[in-house]
Amino acid sequence: MRIAIAQINTEVGDFKGNAEKIITHISKAKDQHADMVIFPEMAVTGYPAEDLWLRKEFIEKNLTALKEIIPRTKGIGAVIGFAFEDDEKLFNSAAYILDGKLIGTQHKTHLPNYGVFDEKRYFSPANSHQVFSCKGLKFAITICEDIWAEDDIIAEYSRQGASFIINISASPFHKGKLQERISLLSKRAASHNIPIVYANLVGAQDELVFDGTSLIFDGAGKLIAKGNSFQEDFIVSTLHGSEIFPAAGGDEEILQALILGTRDFLRKNNFQDAVIGLSGGIDSSVTAAIAVESLGKEHVVGVMMPSRYTSKESGVDAAQLAKNLGIRTIQLPIDDIVNSYSQALAKEFEKGNIGKAEENIQARIRGNLLMALSNKFGWLVLATGNKSEIAAGYATLYGDLAGGLAVLADVLKTNVYRLAQLINEKREVIPKSIIGRVPTAELKPGQKDSDTLPPYELLDPVLKAYLEDRKPEEEIVQMGYAPEMVKGVVKMVHANEFKRAQIPPCIKVSPMAFGKGWRMPICQKHPAP
Repeated sequence: MRIAIAQINTEVGDFKGNAEKIITHISKAKDQHADMVIFPEMAVTGYPAEDLWLRKEFIEKNLTALKEIIPRTKGIGAVIGFAFEDDEKLFNSAAYILDGKLIGTQHKTHLPNYGVFDEKRYFSPANSHQVFSCKGLKFAITICEDIWAEDDIIAEYSRQGASFIINISASPFHKGKLQERISLLSKRAASHNIPIVYANLVGAQDELVFDGTSLIFDGAGKLIAKGNSFQEDFIVSTLHGSEIFPAAGGDEEILQALILGTRDFLRKNNFQDAVIGLSGGIDSSVTAAIAVESLGKEHVVGVMMPSRYTSKESGVDAAQLAKNLGIRTIQLPIDDIVNSYSQALAKEFEKGNIGKAEENIQARIRGNLLMALSNKFGWLVLATGNKSEIAAGYATLYGDLAGGLAVLADVLKTNVYRLAQLINEKREVIPKSIIGRVPTAELKPGQKDSDTLPPYELLDPVLKAYLEDRKPEEEIVQMGYAPEMVKGVVKMVHANEFKRAQIPPCIKVSPMAFGKGWRMPICQKHPAP
């Protein structure tokens, strides 16, 4: 049997566009003499549609789109993810269509309700499981979480005589996820001596990036076919073939996820251009490089907003970065604006010492200027803060946190440097002087990040342990970190929840990103003071 996987990038609510893409790939599968073509989870609606799934007209449009697709399957089988409604219950479902007829549907059994997933809010679980047939071969359909669940639904399908298993997925990316998938699916296939065809969504939706990387395993658990990562692909394969060995992921896959996440966020929100504040620092430099790779240099504008505290080196480096990237720049010095603020606040501020309030005015002026340009020209502001700063609250509300998308908000500072090195592998895009400079916000004379935060080489492992690995303070101390430092970091994390409640969407590339997968109360007493 020849099976095609249509690894497509869908858009939530674009029923016409999604249906056209599905129909196009059905025709392509016919042209390549496939017996069946498989599409990702919720290919008709886009994923995740969240509370749009609760709207009756949304579900009706999804069903109408599926009806338009069905007649286009003459001479081929197709498995397509969609939303099914029955007796006022909603299901995350897969339609099996053959030769222009809907043969049946299989609903999702295991509804994930952790991290970024909230499917129990919308769907009911399947209460029955069936096998289907194509070209004399029986097969079963599972949907994403079904194949990850502990109860191993494949055993039941094997007893029903299934010759292979299809899994349609919308599985979000994070670092190491591909290796997890390969390991799990290989074990599932080998333990039941049954081939598995895994069709994954590709593209970005809000904070989530779906990497695609669809997979086919033979009955011995050998990987015999793999789709490209972070781009649409079309794979045609039998259920038998030579084993392949994909390269292990690393910083490159994180970079590709950020590029796709940025590109799709702008495209799907009808933005063509991005604007970035260029400080001459590492974060804005990496953000700008990602934006250019995502959108093209003609669609990125860099804004330099120097103050009396901006070093000559920062200005030179920002200009060199822009030249290396080939992007347009705008110069907007802020000293006169800062002075006008100081005069306006002089009476109220006269009794206080110069401190954070005065420093943060500079950041807010810069944020205001960027948003003004955005408002005037329809450019999306890309915020440049990294995960370390956002976790510790080392960022200014309505200042450097202003924007429509926070590209690096799930990337720890030490990893930002690694991305910079990766970006520079082919040619020097980010000046070496930027990579080598001590991190500073340049809001006062001689300022360094380490004046406020622990050194990033100490801070980042603690943040990873606490946020991503969910380790308690005691375990982190046992890893060799000073108790007072660990306590201080944890305190900073929770004290700044009010800031994170107001940050732009961030692109998820770790197991735990701030946003949909991080749900912490703003008002709370943890940890105890």
